[in-house]
Parts: sequence; structure tokens; C-alpha cells
Amino acid sequence: MREFDDVDVDAEALMKFRVERDALAEAVAWTAKSLPNRPSVPVLAGVLLRVTDGSLQVSGFDYEVSSQVTVEVQGDADGAALVSGRLLAEITKALPAKPVDIAAVGAHLELVCGSARFTLPTMPVEDYPTLPEMPASAGTIDAAAFAAAVAQVAVAASRDETLPMMTGVRVELSGGNLAMLATDRYRLALREMEWNPDDPEISLNALVPARTLNDTAKTLGPLGGQVVLALSQGAAGEGMIGFSGGTRRTTSRLLDGANYPPVRSLFPASHNAEARVPVSTLIEVVKRVALVAERATPVLLSFSADGLVVEAGGTEEARASEAMEATFTGEPLTIGFNPQYLIDGLSNLGTQFAVLHFVDAFKPAVISPAGEDGELIGGYRYLIMPIRVSR
Repeated sequence: MREFDDVDVDAEALMKFRVERDALAEAVAWTAKSLPNRPSVPVLAGVLLRVTDGSLQVSGFDYEVSSQVTVEVQGDADGAALVSGRLLAEITKALPAKPVDIAAVGAHLELVCGSARFTLPTMPVEDYPTLPEMPASAGTIDAAAFAAAVAQVAVAASRDETLPMMTGVRVELSGGNLAMLATDRYRLALREMEWNPDDPEISLNALVPARTLNDTAKTLGPLGGQVVLALSQGAAGEGMIGFSGGTRRTTSRLLDGANYPPVRSLFPASHNAEARVPVSTLIEVVKRVALVAERATPVLLSFSADGLVVEAGGTEEARASEAMEATFTGEPLTIGFNPQYLIDGLSNLGTQFAVLHFVDAFKPAVISPAGEDGELIGGYRYLIMPIRVSR
């Protein structure tokens, strides 16, 4: 078998470099994740590999979202190549833990790792669109805190692409306060936190695709340090947001949020009943009881001074109930919720205890993180619409 150095890299060679397997696999996987499943043109299914002065840039772009990560490599020939992103991601993930040698020659990419060798067809680099520039920086935020906050909010965004506005997370920048909201009309999540604006007087709103925001935050969070938030406003639906942290950066077109509903007004101004519950216990109980619930069937939560009883029923023969401890103040109350929406809200609190506020059995309930003493831990609220039930 030919060694890598024997690959015919002559004056026609487009690129040649050596890189660590893990670094390459992570870079390609992250970039390929944002590639479209059904690209409008074949080149948009590719990742662009570009080597310059010992640095490899792995880029992806589908005219909506761009991703780029820089990896240090041992470069022997600068150049660029465009290959199928998902195929390259699968290959690099499966390679043995050895250095990877890559050379682009003619219309093919040669990849050698240990005794494994792959030859992949390339696509014309000149047909690939130019990645957008990062917008101007608006400020920075702690990467880990940003990732946790996005996870809390994005879960409430809609997956229904026929209502694009509901698939976004509304980001509100007001001085040193950053707020994120998302709703699918059945629940609403709000997270407020501090950040470091470049302009202390900043006042901007942006509607960011929830999936892109969540994927970006998940990637940048573990890197630690600060995330740079960059923003440019254009005509309706033409603005752009960018995030960068470490060696990674991503940009996304904004959704048209001009007519985003005033969802903050959905949070009740007061409540008539309050419950404090252990989060992990309630999640486990809801999951167990919901096993008998048919699709679109709610779980019933009955609160009283004696605690909480969770019930569900599917067919006439299948029913379940389980009692658990809870501290409750107010008139006894039975309220029904979509079990998955309830679990989503509880799972993202990040605390041992939750406080649930109720107006009555037919109005939205609000779930908030709380300490063991029942004291609310500010910054996050999850509103969930009840399901009317007849008993």
C-alpha cells in the first residue's frame, strides 16, 4: 500500500495537510450538523476545507446558516477542497485514533489514517457561496450561562414550520439585561440574565431560529470563556446574528419578528394557589403515570394540604395514579397538563425544587425554580397552558 507521502501531490495539488483525528472529527461533525437535508443545489451539501499557513478552516453554508471552525494542522500545501459534509463526518467519526493525512488532487480527496484509506469525489470550490462576514459585535456573555439559558427557552419553541415566527427565540437586548422568550402557543419560556453589552444604551430585539440557537449554544457552552454576540439589523427578515467562541463562529439569518405577539402579558399578575415540589420526584412520577395516557391525554395534578396526586387514564381499562409529597397553599385544585410539556419545563429548571403558581384550573400555570426553602430563584419562568378535563 502506498504511504501518504507517495500520493501524487504535484503542482496540480489543491491541498495537503496532517491533522489529529479528534480535532478533525469534531470540526467536521459540528459544521456538517447545520447542512441542509435537501440542498437546493448539490454544493450546499458540502463542507469547505481550506488550509492557509498551518490552519484548517472547515466551513458550511446554506444561505441561512453559516458555520466555521479553525483547526491547527501540519500544512504541506495550501489550498481548498469541497466534499460531502455528512459523508466526511461519518468517515472521520469512524477513523482509528491516529493522525489523519489529507490531500486534494484533481477531482478527488485522499484521506489516510493508519491503514485506512478513503478516496472521495470533490465538488467545484468556485461554485460554493462566499460565507457572510460576522456582523458587528454587540457584546459578550458567559458561554456556560448562555448555553444553559438557551436550553431553558428553546424547548418551548414550535417545530411547526408553517408558522415560522413561532419557531424562533426572541432575543431582547436592553442595556445590561438580555432576555430570551419562546412559545409554541401551548407553553411560554422566559429567561432573563445579565450580559456585557458594547453599548450600555443598547436596545434591540431579534428573532433567532431556535434550532440554530440551541445547536450553537450547546457547542460553545462547553468551551468556556465568553461568547461574542454579533448583530446586524436589516429589513424585515433580512437581519443577521452571529456567535463566536474559541475557534468557532456561526451566523444565522433572523426571522421576521415584526409581528411577534406581546407574550409577556400572558404571565398572570397574581396567583391564588402555590405549590412547592421536588423536581426529580415529580418528573419520575409524571413519566410513570403517563405510560397509560393516550396521545393528547393529559395528566391530572390534584393538589391539597395532604400533598399531590398525579393521575392519568387511557382506555377504560388503563389508569394510573401516584401520590407524592408537596407543600401547597390555597384551595384544593385539580389541573391537567400535557405530560411532555410539563416534563420539559421541569427538566430545565436546574434546581432541586420548583414552585408552581396557579390562578385556577383553567388559566395558565407558571413554573419557577426555587430553593429548598421555597424562595424563588429569579431569571426563569415557564408558563404552561392547562388542558380542560371533565371528571
